[in-house]
Amino acid sequence: MKVTMVGTGYVGLVSGACLADVGCSVGCVDRDPHRIAQLHELVMPIYEPGLTEVVQRTTSRNTLRFSNTLAEELHGSDAVFICVGTPPSPDGSVDLSQVEAVAREIGRHLDHYSVIVVKSTVPVGTSQMVRSAVAEELDRRGVQVEFDVASNPEFLKEGAAIADFMKPDRIVVGVDSDRARAVLAQIYRPFVLNGRPLLFMDVRSAELTKYAANAMLATRISFMNLMAQLCERTGADIGSVRQGMSSDPRIGQQFLYAGIGYGGSCFPKDVQGLISTGATLGMGMGLLEEVEAINNRQKLLMVERATALLGSLAGRRITVWGLAFKPNTDDVRDAPALVIIQALVDAGAEVVAYDPVATDRARGYLGDICTYELDAYAAVDGADALILATEWPEFRTLNVEELASRMRGRLILDGRNVLDAEELRANGFVYQGVGLPEPVSEEIHS
Repeated sequence: MKVTMVGTGYVGLVSGACLADVGCSVGCVDRDPHRIAQLHELVMPIYEPGLTEVVQRTTSRNTLRFSNTLAEELHGSDAVFICVGTPPSPDGSVDLSQVEAVAREIGRHLDHYSVIVVKSTVPVGTSQMVRSAVAEELDRRGVQVEFDVASNPEFLKEGAAIADFMKPDRIVVGVDSDRARAVLAQIYRPFVLNGRPLLFMDVRSAELTKYAANAMLATRISFMNLMAQLCERTGADIGSVRQGMSSDPRIGQQFLYAGIGYGGSCFPKDVQGLISTGATLGMGMGLLEEVEAINNRQKLLMVERATALLGSLAGRRITVWGLAFKPNTDDVRDAPALVIIQALVDAGAEVVAYDPVATDRARGYLGDICTYELDAYAAVDGADALILATEWPEFRTLNVEELASRMRGRLILDGRNVLDAEELRANGFVYQGVGLPEPVSEEIHS
């Protein structure tokens, strides 16, 4: 099968590389010549474990190509996947301008039957817009070319995207013709030979499935953060509560961890997208509005803790460990750490930040409002407090003696509940997690 991927961002590059790895002939197209040049040199635009190896393997076999020209890759393609960005507009709606632009370019060059697959996360009805845009361009050319439009939302977790694509929980495909179904069934056949489900449905249901799944996961996170607040007021332990809940097979344990909220490119945007869709249809989405509100408040929890324990933050030196929204990625979009740092700086604090891979991307958002260190322990030199914002594995085992020798203060605020509270407290640190016993009860002014 010959496949074209339009967009070499997170979705397009991972999807294209994995399809090429199972034998498809894949052309990845991007309008950014610098990005294509870097990919030819095996320089990845994103940090994703295992991606460089897959790209290197598939380009050496000539099953994966990179190009700036859609027309040449489009020729002979059985399917064209639209994998471009769909950023949120200021009002929370989804900006579909890039999707429409690609659809129109396809219409200007399509010369044979192909399935146009919308893989970008898009609101219900977008595939119909794509169909209309392609048809309009074909009409302008005065040609008749058969095509189908399908929806194939991605469910890739950043940091585990290669495994998610190669061994998916499920593959969701929305089609409205048997011909399109047959093409996509053949493309995805290598990934479902072991019984993993390939779920065919109507196009609109497939479009909504991605939003519904992410909104449910976001809801679980905000629910646990709400329960964590209740735990702190009652003296309960959110860790014990989570264990009791997750033992129920109807609930399970995924996404039941309290912390400082969700971020990234999916959950915030998709929750906002559903709220916007509901508003367009005259339907209230109160549950999701509260999910979003809880998450926004939770991001500031560590700043409130620091203020309660230290008093004024003006002139205080505070270290933030972790900038990415989650481990094993350099994605800082809507990351809680960025909100925390901005709030600390606004309160007059001097902030020093460390992240193993996301520093450059964070600097692109924050600029030089804080200092960036290349070593975790160097970052805590002279610090009055340490805030852990991302649960990178290297933070799970601390050298407490070195931490104590470098820090000026003794306040540890664990936004992910991964540090050893007993060890830290035994070594003279004041430790606070999220939803754990011993709530904030005293100020630290030294």
